Order: sequence, then structure tokens, then C-alpha cells
Amino acid sequence: HVQLVESGGGSVQAGGSQRLSCAASGYDGTMYCVAWFRQVPGKQREGVAAIRTDLVSTCYADSVEGRFTISRDNDKNAVYLQMNSLKPDDTATYYCAAVFTRHLPLNRVLVSSEYNFWGRGTQVTVS
Repeated sequence: HVQLVESGGGSVQAGGSQRLSCAASGYDGTMYCVAWFRQVPGKQREGVAAIRTDLVSTCYADSVEGRFTISRDNDKNAVYLQMNSLKPDDTATYYCAAVFTRHLPLNRVLVSSEYNFWGRGTQVTVS
């Protein structure tokens, strides 16, 4: 069965950097789109960044544009989120999500309901 496992979370000071990883396994076919979402207790899950199969098409939330970079290594079935210039507002549980059944248009890649596989999340705390 499909598994997405996040790693790399932890505590970091404001202004610092952190890199999250998502390892995907147990699937056949194509991982058409992968995204990072984040959630704070009591708030809706927010799409942060997404990358499509072509490795070129990426999308970022306005709140992280210019600070976060998403990348993927198809050979390793891995996706990364490089987070720079971190702010306390970036504190959240970060989730990796993927869709294997179809392409997503760019205007839908940060919509959580489009994804059918999720990791369990990794906590990032910025102080």
C-alpha cells in the first residue's frame, strides 16, 4: 500500500532554515503531483507548495513565496521542502500529500481535497 513518510521537522530559530523530506513507497504508476500542506490546531489545513510530474510546474502559497522551495527526485521517489527565512507563523505540522490517478491543473494543486494519499506529518516549530 502507498506510504508517504515525512521527516526533517524540529525546532528552529526565526530566520533559520529547515529541510523537510517526504519518502513515497508502495505505489505503481505515476505520482502526478505532490504537495506540502501545513496545519495549526484550530485552523484549516493550508497548501504550502506543490510540484507536478514534469518537475517544472510548481506552485506556492503567497505566504511562503520566495522563502520555500519544493523539489522532487523521481528516481528516489522523494519530495523535499527547503524552508528559508523561517518565521514564527510558519510553525505548524507539515504534511506531504500525493495524487496518483490524474494530473491536477495548477489552480488546484494547493487544494487539499484533490489529494488522496497523505503522510502523518512532521512538526516544525519556529521561535
